[in-house]
Amino acid sequence: MGKNSALLIVDVQEFLIDHAYEGQALIERIANVVSKARHQQVPVLFIQHCEPEGEFQIGTPTWQIHHAVRPLENEPVIHKFACDSFFNTTLSEELASKEINHLIIAGLQSEYCIDSTCRRAVSFGYDVTLVGDCHSTFDNSVLKAAQIIAHHNAILSGFRTLHNNITVNNASALFT
Repeated sequence: MGKNSALLIVDVQEFLIDHAYEGQALIERIANVVSKARHQQVPVLFIQHCEPEGEFQIGTPTWQIHHAVRPLENEPVIHKFACDSFFNTTLSEELASKEINHLIIAGLQSEYCIDSTCRRAVSFGYDVTLVGDCHSTFDNSVLKAAQIIAHHNAILSGFRTLHNNITVNNASALFT
């Protein structure tokens, strides 16, 4: 990975992992990516979805970042209240303070927070690597989760502005 990369872990929270498509395999892959990033001293930042009540109410057990990837003391945890991890958060400031220009993104949900965050990052001038086998979602009334994941890997791959773009790589291709 480039010298100005950071790993962004989006909404890898107890409730979502417990209910996501192939959640156990997903958290194992994400934990491996987090471990490799830490080993190579790539900054790791966490995004945590929050809502006024329900599974994502601040402080509830289901709101917690999944125990397999708990942030270290020096790793920022940024709370968000929308799908876009940049919207009304300190993410831009955190990235600027670390001089980051490339984001490696993993987490949940593919069609909501992952899609929104990837696209917004590119529009803000970041190159993005979406970890294609480290994001997930749930079945909906039209598509199975596996179809949603594959669809987002396909449509986000190559999304670009004049100077920045999204590439999709599986976890095994990262931090080699």
